[in-house]
Amino acid sequence: MKYTRLGDLLIDAGVIDEEQLSKALAAQKETHQRLGETLISTGVITRRQLIEALQVQLGIDYIDLSEIEIDPEMTKLVPRNLAKKNSIVPVRTRGDELYLAMSDPLNFIATEEARAASRKRIVPMIATQSGIDHAISVLYGTVGAKRAIREMQQEAEQSDVNGAYSLGLHTNDLDNGRGSSAPSIRLVDNIIERGITDRASDIHVEPQDGGVRVRMRIDGVLHEEFQIPKELQQSLTSRIKVMCGMDVTERRVPQDGRAIVSLHGKEADLRVSTLPTVHGEKIVIRILDRDNKLDTAEELGFYGHNLEEYNRLVSYRQGVILLVGPTGSGKSSTLFTIIGRLNTEGVNIITLEDPVEYSIEGVTQVQVNDKAGTTFADGLRSALRQDPDIISVGEIRDSETADIAMRAAVTGHLVLSTIHANDAISTLDRLSDIGVEPYMQATALRGIVSQRLVRCICPHCKEAYVPDADEMRSIGIDPAVVGEDIKFYRGRGCPECYGTGYRGRTVVAEVLRVTGDVRAAIHEGDRNLILEAVRRTDFEPINVNARELVLSGKTTVNEVLRAVYVSD
Repeated sequence: MKYTRLGDLLIDAGVIDEEQLSKALAAQKETHQRLGETLISTGVITRRQLIEALQVQLGIDYIDLSEIEIDPEMTKLVPRNLAKKNSIVPVRTRGDELYLAMSDPLNFIATEEARAASRKRIVPMIATQSGIDHAISVLYGTVGAKRAIREMQQEAEQSDVNGAYSLGLHTNDLDNGRGSSAPSIRLVDNIIERGITDRASDIHVEPQDGGVRVRMRIDGVLHEEFQIPKELQQSLTSRIKVMCGMDVTERRVPQDGRAIVSLHGKEADLRVSTLPTVHGEKIVIRILDRDNKLDTAEELGFYGHNLEEYNRLVSYRQGVILLVGPTGSGKSSTLFTIIGRLNTEGVNIITLEDPVEYSIEGVTQVQVNDKAGTTFADGLRSALRQDPDIISVGEIRDSETADIAMRAAVTGHLVLSTIHANDAISTLDRLSDIGVEPYMQATALRGIVSQRLVRCICPHCKEAYVPDADEMRSIGIDPAVVGEDIKFYRGRGCPECYGTGYRGRTVVAEVLRVTGDVRAAIHEGDRNLILEAVRRTDFEPINVNARELVLSGKTTVNEVLRAVYVSD
């Protein structure tokens, strides 16, 4: 292949002009990305335009790595470290040729290194970067995991003879922790690396009667990855406990631990919990990406009327603002976003968390520990003696915490917290259930944000279709009114979304500000009066926001019905 610079190739293809190339080259000096990634990240071109230009100009094929199964023997031709360093995947061989998937087929250094390692002639193919990352994780991770499992089984057999088993030395560098590491370490590293690469929020290690199931929660949905033999359960559990500073000998009570791991030069925090079950200890590993913090409400997914109401809420400097929704609805992310917005030099912010997930510069963060006797109520009392302007309480769980929070708001503080409730209106019922009097709710409450998370349609494989009458009715649309021109959207499945049709998540929400008639109705404590007062405002229920997301092509009907009960 004749050497050609990517910028010249894209200009020849008519995809970019000289000015755009100059700006991208200048930006590249700051981002240190390859030129193609810089052009995509700055919005000059799409990934599809880049791939099509490379196909036409270079005359090489595109390959969808999500649609093929690669022979594990390919890992013998291109070592894992070489594949990761150069973002390449060996796909197949034919005679003395090795077909190599690459996001940048103009990376001749990668081509030469692959040729030297495999001793075959390289035939480059174009693939997306996310497809390559996922393929590397699956191909080398599966091979590495299977190899580690075999070695662990051999060591387990040896331990039966010698009466001892070594957990090996502990390293949390996932890039360099293999080599001479013990197989249990390599197996756990493979599992965690797979979770980070696939953007999983949680990894579930679940002991069962016949083995250990590993599942990963990606975009809110659990996917099974693989099974581990039952005889390796204790070695796997012990390795994770050692890694996270837990008591290896204690198997009868739940434990919590944490660790920091490094992958591709980036660090991720792990929050780990164990739970004794009839088949052994179940482990859940929560992955917190330090580089994946959301800074604005728009990034979370608030827009239009909800965004306006949200902005009005966070402009208040006293009162209680509550975030409500089930577990996993994104309440903590919204809470951190509000704190980040309010975190200025002129205010003293104290947070009470269980546990502290992200470190926020300039904010006093307190770890609540019920076992040690530090409850949210105790922490809140202590925080009020620290001259706070804003207090964030991780969760209102009982009447004592609720009472202190409400009284703190009445005395001039802004209190942010979360509470479990189905929607904004039922939050008032929940507060009454835990003993907060209606007059105190009316006096202290400034607003309630009720939210869920729904998966977004993958933008790379999004397609329109005409829904049937049942689909329209399911989200409150009358087919007789809208006619036949209405369109919904869905994802076909592609390498960017690993064939799921979804990529990323967004908020679907309702925002209730407590003002005027609503406050008076809350004071009366009459639910019917409250509902009537809310109807007279411009409050938009969550089902309205859900319909808008479907009609705008942001998400699907099935997602909305899964995450939000839609009714009028």
